[in-house]
Formats: sequence, structure tokens, C-alpha cells
Amino acid sequence: MSTHSNILEMRGITKTFPGVKALQDVTLTVKRGEVHAICGENGAGKSTLMKVLSGVYPHGSYTGDIYFEAEPCEFRTIRDSEERGIVIIHQELALSPHLSIAENIFLGNERSRGGVINWTRTNAEAAQLLARVGLSESPDTKIKDIGVGKQQLVEIAKALSKRVKLLILDEPTAALNDEDSAHLLDLMRSLKGQGITSIIISHKLNEIAAIADSTTIIRDGQTIETLDMHGAEPVSEDRIIRGMVGRSLENRFPERVSNPGAEVLRI
Repeated sequence: MSTHSNILEMRGITKTFPGVKALQDVTLTVKRGEVHAICGENGAGKSTLMKVLSGVYPHGSYTGDIYFEAEPCEFRTIRDSEERGIVIIHQELALSPHLSIAENIFLGNERSRGGVINWTRTNAEAAQLLARVGLSESPDTKIKDIGVGKQQLVEIAKALSKRVKLLILDEPTAALNDEDSAHLLDLMRSLKGQGITSIIISHKLNEIAAIADSTTIIRDGQTIETLDMHGAEPVSEDRIIRGMVGRSLENRFPERVSNPGAEVLRI
């Protein structure tokens, strides 16, 4: 396989905090145009790895190498990685509630000339981006007036405005209801059709099974394995759990004996 079929390669990534080895010799290879899931228990190192990739933890604060589109990367800031087309959407959405959707999309990247914002262009471009993510809201709607599912879509529209090539979603459906989650997964399929590669960090194994082409399992700061989700052997949720916890689970829901006492509340 040529390197160019891989959009991203992270090799031997080790990241240490005082007294803690958060990542140890982690390797991650993401193919161009795929949806690549990363899963592992809380504290396994998933978010740390993405912060290394996006420049939140700058080059020099970790050891190992990052290649994006076959070129070595030494990102010092998030802006560096975004200029290359790597955009991360964190679990805690970073939108300004009192600004409009359009203002948020182009915040720090205003559509202006000579220091004056061109609102016609701003709103027209925002409307095009909102159409791409399936959001029918007006560009001048304030963020505080839309729900968290729609806010997530605004974040993705903002990423599209930066000409994203690799979109990283950290636990994107954690705060969403089933309908919003389903819409988000459909959008990821649509973006894949537009040639955008995605990394999704998720605990929801049913979503990973539904959306992912490959799944990398991280345990205790190390990469355990990468599974081909479309291989000859179907990948079960139990198979993923076994990689995450390091053993087979005989009972995902342990049996317990319940001894109810006297009634304490009736509504």
C-alpha cells in the first residue's frame, strides 16, 4: 500500500505528564476518505492523542512523528493544524452563545475588506455551509436560541469553512438525543461522499458499528489493535470491548441479587 492512500500516520507517539505516561509508542494510520473510530475506556489516552495531532500539545512536547498527506508535521498551535485542513471539534462546543450562527462560523476568519465585515457575503457563505450540514436555520439566528444538536452542526459548518480534509469529532453524540445522533451519523456519511476523512472518538459501540470503516482500540495509553470493520469476520461489540478492557466479558451486565425493602416513595 502506498503511503498516499493514508492521509495520516502517527508513529511512536509518546506523551508524558509529570508522573504519568499518557501515551506510550502509539501508532495510528488513517486511510484517505474513511471514517476511523478510536475507542477505549475513560483515561485510555484518546483525547490526548488528538491534542497531540491538532497542536494543542505542540511539537516538542511529545516524541514521535506525524505525517499528514505524506509530509512530516510539526504543529505548534491549533491554527497550524487547521491551515493544513485538520479540524477538531471538542466535546465541549466552543461557540459564542450571544453571536449569530454566521458570526460564529467565521469568527477569527471574517469575510472582510479593509477591516470592514461584508455581512452580505458572510451570511450568503454561511447559508451555503448550513445547507451542506442540513441545517435550515437562518444565519443570523443566535447560538443560544438553538439546541445542542444544531450547535454541533454549526461547529461542523465552521470546519467546512476552513476547507477541512480531516475532521476529528470527540464524543460528538454524548449530549445528543437519538434523532440528532442519527442525523449526525448521516452527515458523516455525506461528508465521506464529499471526500472528507473523519476520526470519531466514541463510547457508543452501536454507533461505531454503524459508521466506522476502521476502529483503533487504545488501552492504558497504548494502541492495542486496529480492526477492519468491513473485513470477512464481522466485528461484534463484544470483540471491541475485549480489546478495550483486555479480557472477555462473560456478562456485560453482571448478575446481582436484589432485596427490595419496604416502599419509601409513591408518586
